This record gives sequence, C-alpha cells and structure tokens, in this order.
Amino acid sequence: HVQCEETVLLLNDTSVPTFRLRYGFINTCLKSLVIEKFGEETWEKLRMMAEVQDTFMTYEIYDDTLTLRLVQEACKMLEVSAEVVLKLFGGYFFSFCKMSGYDTMLRTLGGNLAEFVENLDALHSYLALSYQEMNAPSFRVETMDDGRMLLHYYSDRKGLYHIVPGIIEAVAKDFFDSEVDMTILNQSEENERTGQKEHVVFLVVQRSLKSKKRLKQKDSTEDIQGEENRQVNTKLQQRYTSLPPSSRKRAPWDIVRSIVRFSQGNLSSAFSPSYPEKLWIDQQAFCNAFPFHIVFDKNLRIKQTGVNIQKFVPGLQTKDIRLDEYFEIIHPQIIFDISNIRKFINSQFVLKTRREMVPQAAQQQAMLKLRGQMVWMPSLECMVYLCSPKLRSLQELEERGLHLADIAQHDTTRDLILLNQQRLAEIELSNQLERKKEELRILSRNLEVEKKKTETLLYAMLPRHVANQLKEGKRVEAGDFKVCTILFSDVVTFTNICAACEPIQIVNMLNSMYSRFDRLTSVHDVYKVETIGDAYMVVGGVPIPTDSHAERVANFALGMRIAAREVTNPITGQPIQIRVGLHTGPVLAGVVGEKMPRYCLFGDTVNTASRMESHGVPDHVHLSPFTYSELAGKSFEIKERGEIQVKGKGLMTTYFLMRHLHASDEEIMGMGDVQLYAKTPERNPRALVGNLLKKQHEKPSDIFLLSCRW
Repeated sequence: HVQCEETVLLLNDTSVPTFRLRYGFINTCLKSLVIEKFGEETWEKLRMMAEVQDTFMTYEIYDDTLTLRLVQEACKMLEVSAEVVLKLFGGYFFSFCKMSGYDTMLRTLGGNLAEFVENLDALHSYLALSYQEMNAPSFRVETMDDGRMLLHYYSDRKGLYHIVPGIIEAVAKDFFDSEVDMTILNQSEENERTGQKEHVVFLVVQRSLKSKKRLKQKDSTEDIQGEENRQVNTKLQQRYTSLPPSSRKRAPWDIVRSIVRFSQGNLSSAFSPSYPEKLWIDQQAFCNAFPFHIVFDKNLRIKQTGVNIQKFVPGLQTKDIRLDEYFEIIHPQIIFDISNIRKFINSQFVLKTRREMVPQAAQQQAMLKLRGQMVWMPSLECMVYLCSPKLRSLQELEERGLHLADIAQHDTTRDLILLNQQRLAEIELSNQLERKKEELRILSRNLEVEKKKTETLLYAMLPRHVANQLKEGKRVEAGDFKVCTILFSDVVTFTNICAACEPIQIVNMLNSMYSRFDRLTSVHDVYKVETIGDAYMVVGGVPIPTDSHAERVANFALGMRIAAREVTNPITGQPIQIRVGLHTGPVLAGVVGEKMPRYCLFGDTVNTASRMESHGVPDHVHLSPFTYSELAGKSFEIKERGEIQVKGKGLMTTYFLMRHLHASDEEIMGMGDVQLYAKTPERNPRALVGNLLKKQHEKPSDIFLLSCRW
C-alpha cells in the first residue's frame, strides 16, 4: 500500500506540496493499468497530454508533479472523478504487486483480514530497506464484538484515502474468499506529527463468499468423522486419567486435549498458552540476552535498559531519566506519550537518538536508530520496547560505530544486514540493467526511424521488389518486358540558361520542377527511371506490367506540361518550356552497378523515345506512331504532326498529344475526385517479376555493357 499511497496528490488541493518524490514502480503500475484496461492508444494519448516519458525505472525517484499530471489527465480523459480513479488504482495495484513477485510476502502477512491490515506497517518497514525515501501511511484496527472492524488510516497526504477500499476489497476477495463493504465514519486532521496528518476511520463489514454447497459438504464430512473422533477421545481419556496431576494443576488429559483437538481445525485455533509461576531469568541475564531493550513507565521514565544501548547512549544509565529526552519517534511519528504509543501498539516503532544527548565524540556520526515492538505490561503499568538497531547495510553499521558482535546472536538483524547488503547490490544491478534496457530501447527506436529513412531513399532509387531482393543479398536478374511506354523530357534553351545564371539558381529551378514531376509519378503510378541535368525519364508498365501504361504516361506528360508553367526562367522571369517525347515498345530492364546500383532500361525503345523528345516542339507532347496506336480511341485529343526525318530512324509519321477529353487540368494534377484508371486486382510483384524472368538472357553480363540513351 505504501507504493499505492505514494501514487497521487490531492487533485483539488493546491496547498499540497509538490516537492515530494516517488518511485518509478508507481508510474509503471499506473501505465500498466491504463494499457490493460483501456489499451496502448489510450496510454499514448494520456502520456502525451501529461507530457511524461513512456518508460519508468523501478527504483528511480521521480517528482510528484509527473504522477499528478497523469492522474489529472486520466480523470479528464475518462470523464470520471478522482475517487473512481484512485479506487480502481488501489485494486489494480494489489494485482500488480502480486505479478511483480510480492505474492508470497503478502499472503503470509496474516491469517485473516484484520491481521493482514495490522501487519501492513511491518511490511512498510521491510520495504523501506529497498525504497528508502518512501513515506508510508499507518494503519490501526479495532475489532468490534459483532465481528466488524474499525480501520484507522493515517497519512501525510490528503485525499488519497479512496485508494484504501480498492486494496482492501481486492485482498479480501483474493486471500480470504470474502467481500467487504467499507463506509467512511469519520475524516479528520490530527496534529500527531509535524504539520497535520489525515485520519480516516472506515467501518469494515466482511462477508464470506463460500458457497452453500461447500458448507453442506463440510457438515456431512464432519458428521461422519465426528463419531470416529469421539471414540478416539474416549480411549485417550481412559489412558491418561490414571496419571498424577501436573504442577500447574491441570489434569494430563486436559493438557493432551489442549494440544490437539480432533475435528477442531488447525492446531493454533485450539491452543491456550501456559505461563510459569515466576520468571526464571535474572536481571543481568535478561539485559545481556536482550542488549537493545528499554522498559519505561506511563510517564516515560526509564526503568531498565539493555547493556549495548547503554554503551551507545550512556545517559540512559541515569535513574528515572525520561525516554523522550534521548529519543524521538520516527515511525509512526506520533506525539511522544504513552496514550499514543498504546494506540499504535501493533505498529513497528522506530526511535532515533537525539544528537545533542550523545557524547561529543559520537555527534559527528550518523545517529543510532532503533526498530522494534512495544509491549504493554498491565501489572507493572510499564511498556517494554524490544528493539534492534535499524540498519540497511554494512556501510550503515560502520557509520554508527557498530559491529555485528554488538547484536545478539538470536537477533535476525545480523542476517538481515548481510542479506540486504546483497539485496542492495542486486537493486543497483537491476537499476543498471533497466537503464541499459531503456538506452537500447531508445537506440532501437532511433534505428528504426533511420531504417525507414534509408528504405525510403532506397525505394526512391530502385523499385521496391528489386530493393528488397538486394537487401536480402539476392541477385537481381534482368527482365524482358514485351511492351511499355517511355517518356523523356528536357528544358528548352537549358544551355543558354546555364550560361547566364549562377549555379544555385539552376539548382533551385530544377529542384522546383523535379519536385512537381516527382509528385505526379505517384499520382499516375509511373516509375521514375532517372534524371540527368535537365532530362527527366519515366516509364509505364515497368517494373510492374499494366495494361494502362500508355494512358498513365500520357496523363503524366500532360501534367508535366502544366507543372512546368509554374516554374519560372531565372533569366526572363517567364514560365519555362519543356519538350516531351513518348514511345511504346519492348525493353530489357536490370540493375547496374554495386556501389550505387541503378535500375536501367535497355533497348531500341529507349533510343526512339529519346528521339521523340529531341525532335519535339517546345510545350508539346510528341508521340511516336506506336504510342499513338496505344492511345487511339482512349479519351485523348491527338493531332497528327506529319512525316518527319528522325535521326537513325528515317521518315516517321508522328503526333502531338493535345489534351484529355474528359479530365480537367486539376484532375490531371491529381487534385480532383475523378478516377482516371480502372481499378485492377492487386498482383504480387514477386510473382509478376518471376514470370518476367522466366525468359532469361543467355549472357546477363552483356546487358551491363550496353549503354542507355547516352
């Protein structure tokens, strides 16, 4: 509960100080609760709203304001009150502690709910060995005659008492097969320590969840066993009746029956203690056997002390000295008087020596702390404080000038110090591992971001399926494409522009133009092969074959012409003009190079497309007769140019692509809702490429000796 109590501050009280600290275990639990109940997306949204990190170190200390923001934003996001959030957290925190390895520890706190709550303070004292900075609440239980309980809850922080019902209900259901109803009877503030302390009293009504069937089965079993047990009892009674009576005036049979009672459950439920007529230990032996103990009366006057506590606090040897003059109560930090001590009699008490009351030579050392149990002795009207030094490690043992020999042989504090020394080393190792894990997580996340950037760049250079094959270390074979449409373009008078402008002006002009062209490749789903200087080359139907390759490239060409008008000539300030040429035919495609591999196209189709561009007219899209035959009757306005002399090809009848008959300029530019191409079923690129590669070139190495257009 101490971890849970550390979780949140009072949401509506701005007077609560925000400088307190809490451990990352709390924030980790809150994160786990949100993810389990509401999902990863809700946690991510909550984390962003609260402006906190995603991961918390278990033993790392975080500022209160971080947890406060998480709870405040959770209340807003889920549209529930702080009471609901705190109670939900309390129930979940119990489960989270069990999952974190505290299950056995919690189960062994008590045999019933009252014992469990009474021993929570002892659990907090143990946890303080690992969570040294935590500020634990305190609990006190009053059992009423009718079986109901009054649970007293004390805490430095106000407004957190709604966590308690969540935890108690979960504990009762899981450990004790029962359900509880908790009602707040009183809520007040007590000046029991420095500042005010919240005191809330709960009425706890507990009901068993055992089924009637189970009870009936138990009753029938007891009836069967009852007769057998009575017969055994009769035989034992006859055997032990003849024995002489004991010195304690109890018959031998009564002793046997008090030790073991058949059909009465476990041994402890039938046990009744037996006390000697006098104490068989003298004062000196007692003070040596319990070297750290103090006996004081109701006025806090010291009557007796252990030998070692006298050694470290010599003033205690003075007769009838007051206990509160030499010690202050650290936990449960109540007012130092007998009534408050008796009120918290079930709590572990931690006392600390006052610096001014120890010898001058010892005042520079860390002050001695004692931890132990208060036991009230009604016949003497005195309190005995059975205690041991409160130490976490061998280092603290040295700092207080103590040795293991100063602690009694029977005192488990000796073992606890050694075990906790190892525990602290494990905690430090765990902290280092958590920090390394977080560093690796951040590095992995950054690596993933960089990987995506690299893949984006790689996919911009090569077709996706080709790039994936290269990443896997596979050889990419050349592919033969029976039909595709290739486009070339260049800037009119580009040589003159370069001669008259600064290089940076040329770079800016080309970047502006190519950025627009690149966007159009995505709009019309054509593949950008490469750019050299002012030349821009794309292909449709490669590397993924499509029946609409000519239409896509034609629409892309119309879009290029529109986009070029948005780019200005740095000399004249007028829109630049481009020439565009298209040709359709077969090509061979493959990856060239290793240091900077490129996906290149080879064949006469490439040369002919280049000729269409070089023999074209500014601001026109020049078509070869083969491309014209692909576009004829497909919603394009095409004008015949006539027969021209083409270098290396002779006379050819060519055409100009004017416009799309049914699509506006905005739609060509990808800004409209009109579907320009019919949707085709998705095809696996690997399967398509595999089919294309069935026809292998006899000498693939010869492909790479070919040159492209240049």
